[in-house]
Amino acid sequence: MAEKLPLVYVDGGVSQLPPSDSIVGIAYGSLTAGSGLSGGGDLNLGSAQVDIELAPNPSGLIFVGDSLGLDGVAQATATAALASGNAGLAAAGTALSSGVAAQSLASLALASGNAALNNAINFTGSSSLQFVAANDIQAGYAVGLDDAGKVQSIREALDVNSRSFGSAVVFESAYASYISTTYDSTNNRVVIAYRDQGGSGFGTVVIGTVSGTSISFGTPVVFRSASCFYISATYDSTNNRVVVAYSDYGNSGYGTAIVGAVSGTSISFGTAVVFESASTGATSPTHDSSNNRVIIAYQDQGNSSYGTAVVGTVSGTSISFGTPVLILPSQASYISATYDSTNNRVIIAYREPNNSSYGTAIVGTVSGTSISFGTSVVFESANTSYISATYDSTNNRVVIAYTDYTNSSYGTAIVGTVSGTSISFGTAVVFESAATGYNSITYDSSSNQVVIAYQDQNNSNYGTAVVGTVSGTSISFGTPVVIQSTYAFYISATYDSTNNRVVIAYTDLDNSYYGTAIVAGPDLRIYPSISSQTNFLGTAQATVASGTNLNVLLPSAIDYNQTGLTPGSFYYVDATTSGFTTASGEPSTWAGAYNWGPVAKAVSSSGLLLLNPL
Repeated sequence: MAEKLPLVYVDGGVSQLPPSDSIVGIAYGSLTAGSGLSGGGDLNLGSAQVDIELAPNPSGLIFVGDSLGLDGVAQATATAALASGNAGLAAAGTALSSGVAAQSLASLALASGNAALNNAINFTGSSSLQFVAANDIQAGYAVGLDDAGKVQSIREALDVNSRSFGSAVVFESAYASYISTTYDSTNNRVVIAYRDQGGSGFGTVVIGTVSGTSISFGTPVVFRSASCFYISATYDSTNNRVVVAYSDYGNSGYGTAIVGAVSGTSISFGTAVVFESASTGATSPTHDSSNNRVIIAYQDQGNSSYGTAVVGTVSGTSISFGTPVLILPSQASYISATYDSTNNRVIIAYREPNNSSYGTAIVGTVSGTSISFGTSVVFESANTSYISATYDSTNNRVVIAYTDYTNSSYGTAIVGTVSGTSISFGTAVVFESAATGYNSITYDSSSNQVVIAYQDQNNSNYGTAVVGTVSGTSISFGTPVVIQSTYAFYISATYDSTNNRVVIAYTDLDNSYYGTAIVAGPDLRIYPSISSQTNFLGTAQATVASGTNLNVLLPSAIDYNQTGLTPGSFYYVDATTSGFTTASGEPSTWAGAYNWGPVAKAVSSSGLLLLNPL
């Protein structure tokens, strides 16, 4: 420690005694070490001093002479601190390198994120399920569920199990009765023959032209200026002629026939020819295309009302006949004839009064100008009436519609199979659980179904129609549809094979008994449906064939099988294309289980985000 000189008072101030000076005449005394000091001594001797007393193992700063120094521990600690600092400096360098690497990785992550953002628009999500396709489906098509739990493309199509009707059109502004229809497939015209009771009961024919679900008519043409009954017509497709059979009450009710040639919207006739020189009742002609003959089945009222048939040969606008042949020596009424083009046989269905009025049928074979018959077969062991027969050329079956009096007069049908000169029947099926009258059946070859038009006597006698589908020896029916809310009778139906339309003619009692006609076409409807409720499930993820598995994208998924979309726009199901449209109008054929609305939103020109329509 530095030596400290005494303090003296010099000229009013305190200072240390200069080294070269001394104090004279004063005794210095002694120096005593205080707390934290050591040493001391007699100041008079000039050797007294005090030092700072250090603790054992001191650390920290110490005086070394007149200077500060470090004790050993502090120096060790400082050395360690220095080493730690150097390590920290090295770590800082490493951290700096790591930070640079991190910055590089961050840039890479940013680029990856940008790429992910760009690719997010092509994300389809995981909202999909697998179903079995019930029809051929293309990728991107809107699909729905059917009653079988399968998926179908949503589409608008004809419902072959139902019929819708155009507007009724009057073809005779007078009382028309004994109406009969046929179709001229050469001239593409509907031919309606009838008794014009407003014109003295004259036999008359009018030509109709179908367009869509409408029909227009030419001017009616009288074929017999006398009272005519039991009028019935058929078309000879070999000679392209219409043959009309009738009872000529201007000639003792004789059975008579006449040939007509259609031209445009009119018809001209040859000379009438008698085929039965006696009064005739129910009459039904059909054309045998194999033998090029017209067969007329009729009730011979001059011979105990026995069922009889005669074969006619058309030449130009004339017709000649062979000798009439008994169907069987028994009465026959409600006679209806049709031709089986597969077996080349004529089938005649009728009511047999001599056998409890049972419904009966018989098979005829034409040879030259004659016809022979097999054994008659009862198809309904009950009182029957309003019998009408047609041939289903797809299933090679005869279908007979009739009224079953023993079953509350319900409308009933039965399927027959011809084999040789015999016919066998399946089980009868009710097509209308109500009393029916004026049943008339025709075959619709476009849908491979039969259509029965009839009077529903339990529903204000309204004209009604129902569609039947043959399967084997049975038949099933759709839901009956009212033709028009009017009292209808003398109903006759024919099929226009050019326009694929059924034309039904009838007497409209509620409109002054006018002769009226209406066109029926298959209903447009949207498929598929569950319990008749249309629905939207999602979109097809791939193109598949019917019967194969299909992944369906469901709401919340994005479908990228689309083209030409407007991003941000809402889209609706378009049943006409099985796709989507921005047009928001609800189709008249939609019968959805939920309210009509958008089912998707475009996220790009090819991507649709599917929405939950519920």
